[in-house]
Amino acid sequence: MDSYRDLIVWQRSMELVVAVYELTDKYPRNELYGLVAHTRKSAISIPSNIAEGRRRNTRKDFRHFLTHAYASGAELETQIEIAKRLDLSELANFEKVDRLLNEIMRMLNIMIIKLVD
Repeated sequence: MDSYRDLIVWQRSMELVVAVYELTDKYPRNELYGLVAHTRKSAISIPSNIAEGRRRNTRKDFRHFLTHAYASGAELETQIEIAKRLDLSELANFEKVDRLLNEIMRMLNIMIIKLVD
């Protein structure tokens, strides 16, 4: 495997970014600089950290950046839960994001465990 683009977790993370943008487009306009911006930033951080870590030359560095991606996933989970509690969108609109995020978090967790020195 030569590129981060070959990683299923990166590919799913990119799908997640698109799904998050679609979801947050439905949020109220007054959330544009609040929850919308933070949610999108957390989503973008996941594939970005996977890519950066994969381009590093050591397993330790890769694991370090996967841990950052995992932490961004936890941030995103929290922001999505806040949006649900504030009733910012229909629950059905959250389904794709929830499904992708759950899958990505499981994959990252397994990768992090397998990359322990």
